[in-house]
Amino acid sequence: MSDNTTVHAAFAAKVDAVLTALEAEGVLPAGCLRGNVTVEPPRDPSHGDLATNAAMVLAKPAASNPRALAEKIAEKLAADPAVDAAEIAGPGFINLRLSDAAWRGELAAIAALGADYGRSDMGAGRTVNVEYVSANPTGPMHMGHCRGAVVGDALASLLEWSGHKVVREYYVNDAGGQVDVLARSVHLRYREALGEEIGAIPEGLYPGDYLVPVGKALAEEFGDQYVGAPESEWLALFKARAVHAMMDMIRADLALLGIHHDLFSSEAELQAAGKPEEAEQWLRAHDLVYDGMLEAPKGKTPEDWEPVELPLFRSTKFGDDQDRPIRKSDGSWTYFGADLAYHFQKAATADALVDIWGADHAGTVKRIKAAVAALTEGAGQAKPFEVKLVQMVQLLKGGQPFKMSKRAGNFVTLADVVEMVGKDVVRFTMLTRKPEAQMDFDFEKVVEASKENPVFYVQYANARIHSTLRKGAAEGFGPSDAALERLGAEELALVKQAAQFPRLVEAAASAREPHRVAFFLYDLAAAFHAYWNLGNDAPDKRFIVAQDGELTGARLFLASQMGQVIRNGLAILGVEAVEEM
Repeated sequence: MSDNTTVHAAFAAKVDAVLTALEAEGVLPAGCLRGNVTVEPPRDPSHGDLATNAAMVLAKPAASNPRALAEKIAEKLAADPAVDAAEIAGPGFINLRLSDAAWRGELAAIAALGADYGRSDMGAGRTVNVEYVSANPTGPMHMGHCRGAVVGDALASLLEWSGHKVVREYYVNDAGGQVDVLARSVHLRYREALGEEIGAIPEGLYPGDYLVPVGKALAEEFGDQYVGAPESEWLALFKARAVHAMMDMIRADLALLGIHHDLFSSEAELQAAGKPEEAEQWLRAHDLVYDGMLEAPKGKTPEDWEPVELPLFRSTKFGDDQDRPIRKSDGSWTYFGADLAYHFQKAATADALVDIWGADHAGTVKRIKAAVAALTEGAGQAKPFEVKLVQMVQLLKGGQPFKMSKRAGNFVTLADVVEMVGKDVVRFTMLTRKPEAQMDFDFEKVVEASKENPVFYVQYANARIHSTLRKGAAEGFGPSDAALERLGAEELALVKQAAQFPRLVEAAASAREPHRVAFFLYDLAAAFHAYWNLGNDAPDKRFIVAQDGELTGARLFLASQMGQVIRNGLAILGVEAVEEM
């Protein structure tokens, strides 16, 4: 194993070489497909260090019993000096126990690869479009947007680490009725800036003070030109200026979290370019859109409800409970109609699409995926398309619902929360639970210096490592790989855990689940702290053993590489690896 080849990559190659040798011997048929062969840590560490399903996957094409084929594979693997044992389990799994030298080699690989340890070319440069946040441009970011923003950004980074090219996209919903409301709200603030007493903000308009500067800027530019003018004269102008101002505010809020998008796509521009019409024509031509009567609302029918003929997408063909309109009765596009055209446009420029949505959009997922599949397959460009749903976050303080000052009018802003606890705390905390699970964000717990606080626990591990290295340097010791054979089973157990990182990155990227990285970091930090604590009662277990420079150098080398893996994981999550706490 070379210094920059990770143990998992090396053994994947070794298993592949064994299978090639068995093909040459006629045990396996030439060219049998190996795409489903895996080499990964077994779920139960007591079973070994690595396991492969090669015999079970290839038994059928080899016309062999899986265990009989496993014996032939295991025999060749056992001959490798890096393998202490190759054992067959169950129906044909092969469990490998690796030599201590293999794990010492992994430490060397971490040191050689440094900040690139964990990166892979699994994605082969394929482009993945990740659309996230996409909040309506009607005000500052609030905590309802925060979790999806962090999940999307961490996923984009994770995909880049695994060899994908990533486009981070924000879809600006600047064509709906809410933008008209925004323009009217700004017009009110414009009149206020010119000295008019506006009183309480009327029901239905946006009340936040964040619109005051927008009104002032328009007053300075246009004077009283639009004070008494009919809405038709100023609505388009005020919409454009207001959306521009809101997007500047949103970009600034996202920057507080270290989030920057590559592309901002405008719904208004999409509609002006006739993209929804193109999508409708194609769908009609393939009998996926027809003119029909919308079903009456379920339950008690409103008194003013009237049946109306609308263009309906055949979403029942794809498992929906009713067909869905793509236009409203006034001819304007429904959100669904515009959205499917937008996704059709995105699919032309990417190999795969991922959307991060709030859980309140769950009912739309099946139909939008069906529409996009129909459009892209019909255009000969079918692409994988996934929607990840993110649950809301409940703000607490000491376990009680927490209310903050609301400069935005009626919600807690992201900027306020970042100011209170910091970017790193917000980002890491948002990834400490699966996104589909409800989350409590307790302002007291997220800044607590305890094992119960994952943010602190992981950052403390890195800070503790740096403190140890500084102390070692002050006493004349530094990390050294000259005597890694002095590391025992307890130290190598740390290496085994850290060595799962490259495989974890690939698995998390494939599953589109960046929270797996946060979970891994917490477990690695816990293992490091547990080893550290051994030295509290047994001085010979400490990283710095003053009377044994050789052992101290090896342990400091171990600590340094543990820190490297923690820093690499935090880099994926967009969290700073602090060196002092």
